[in-house]
Amino acid sequence: MKYKSRGRPDFILLFSTFLLVGFGLIMVFSASSPHALYKYGDSWYFLQRQIIFAVVGWIILLVLMNIPFARLKALAYPSLLLSIVLLVLVLQIGTDINGAKRWIFIGPFSLQPGEFVKLSLILFLAVFISKKQEQIRDFKKGLAPVLVIVGLMIGLILLEPDLGTAINLLGITFLLVIIGGANMRHIFTIGLVALPLIVLLVIFESYRFQRITAFLNPWDDPTDTGYQLIQSLFALSRGGLSGAGLGQSFQKFHYLPEAHTDFIFAIIGEELGFAGIVFLMLVLGIFIVRGFVAALTCEHLFGMFLGLGIVIMFSVQIVFNLGAVTGSLPITGVTLPFISYGGSSLLVSMAGTGILLSISRENNRIRMEKQKENRPGFRQTASM
Repeated sequence: MKYKSRGRPDFILLFSTFLLVGFGLIMVFSASSPHALYKYGDSWYFLQRQIIFAVVGWIILLVLMNIPFARLKALAYPSLLLSIVLLVLVLQIGTDINGAKRWIFIGPFSLQPGEFVKLSLILFLAVFISKKQEQIRDFKKGLAPVLVIVGLMIGLILLEPDLGTAINLLGITFLLVIIGGANMRHIFTIGLVALPLIVLLVIFESYRFQRITAFLNPWDDPTDTGYQLIQSLFALSRGGLSGAGLGQSFQKFHYLPEAHTDFIFAIIGEELGFAGIVFLMLVLGIFIVRGFVAALTCEHLFGMFLGLGIVIMFSVQIVFNLGAVTGSLPITGVTLPFISYGGSSLLVSMAGTGILLSISRENNRIRMEKQKENRPGFRQTASM
């Protein structure tokens, strides 16, 4: 591949990212200000930090957008090794917050290794599947190595514990290997083996079992296990068609736990109503569709699988976050991309978008070259 000229990025994808990040900053401030004032004496505390991560995120996005995606192949195995080291490290020196060791604090900021693992796994899978196209249907040569690596990463993540990230990694892996041409009989067999293990993980870990029972009927225990979901549903129901107004949420005043992180969508529904939800879903939908277009129109297998993995990552997060907030799925602690508060999540989202934009630039470069070659004047000049 030659990199002398680059095509234009997908401006619809870029603009939808700008809207999502801007909207996210507004809602983070609105949802977090009471908690920030109570805990830190500063209503702007969470917003200031999110702005810093947004600025860094935009820098990362612009850098990756201008790096030809094929050059990222060289980072696949080093980034995978670094991710595993960080997952081991967080279990040793990570800070325990609400019974989970998911964060490594560096000064006033925290790093969540589980978030960065997603991109390193996608990069590894894109390289592996694009190279092993003819062997992916073979269990020993194609599927087994993937299962060993993914199983190790998921095992370390479950030790934190972080069920949401584990589910995201599972979703990314299985969808990518299926798209890559894996034998569906192998996939089905793995599913049959994994299902009892998942059931055991839920039954023998009390907090996971409580989340499942709370999802099925939160009103059985409205003051404890079902409390968060009930408060979320209250927030959504209060919003109505047009909402209570920006900044006018009641639930964010210490009624709804994690109002500015996992459950920020409930605050959006309460303050901006159905109209605000439709706006957000429309922009997220445009973002996902443009991401799929960039991935599926890529003529290089590595770029296609890389782009698909990133879009799947976003899609799985959106589905599980909205499902938890609305009571359609169990609560797994998955954040809403670009919108929820969290530096690591935002940086990974921006990095993933930068890679998608790089893929779209390469697609547009190839398309422009083909258009030039098809021009009569170009053919005459080339033949002289």
